[in-house]
Amino acid sequence: MTENKKTLLPALRPEVSNRLEKAVMDVFSHSDFHRANIRDVAKAAGVSFTTIYKHFGSKEQLVFTYVNLWLGRLTDRIIDHLQGIEDLKEKLRKVFWLQLDYYERHPYLGRMLFMTLPMATWMADKTFEQKKMVHLYLEVLKKGQEEGILNPRVRSGVLLDIMMGLVQRSFFMWVQRGCKESLAEQSNVLFDMVWRAISVPEKE
Repeated sequence: MTENKKTLLPALRPEVSNRLEKAVMDVFSHSDFHRANIRDVAKAAGVSFTTIYKHFGSKEQLVFTYVNLWLGRLTDRIIDHLQGIEDLKEKLRKVFWLQLDYYERHPYLGRMLFMTLPMATWMADKTFEQKKMVHLYLEVLKKGQEEGILNPRVRSGVLLDIMMGLVQRSFFMWVQRGCKESLAEQSNVLFDMVWRAISVPEKE
């Protein structure tokens, strides 16, 4: 159990939390957010409506608590994989691959983030900020700008938007096309396009 999970779900028994986590995955990655409700999750998890409401208070809080947990795991994985990589381009290449690989391995999360969750609803919740993950990304991008490697004419956040935007588009088109090919295996060719977009062109 991660520290995030201990903090967010202090009073739930591990087996209950695990069943609830799976139910949230199943219900909200395949159903319209506005139609799905706590009772659907309670039925799928074998947990009472009262128990869920007691700990979360609303459908939104239930979903965003678990989304925050899953994204926290991705952030921890990125931190682990970046250890020892000094080259900026290879750091960003690894981050890009990690995202595609994570969403391929956990398609329920990609579906929720990019396809079923109303963006305005999530943006209104504090979990949308993902401060730890975003700070990690921006730190690397700002360093690249300071070193004259990445385009300094735009905010580092714009460079991040380019990377994240392609991850999102790649994922839902991968789903649309039936998930027939590995999403992560496309990362190198996709990243090369991203790199050309965000880096300072080499002088001839």
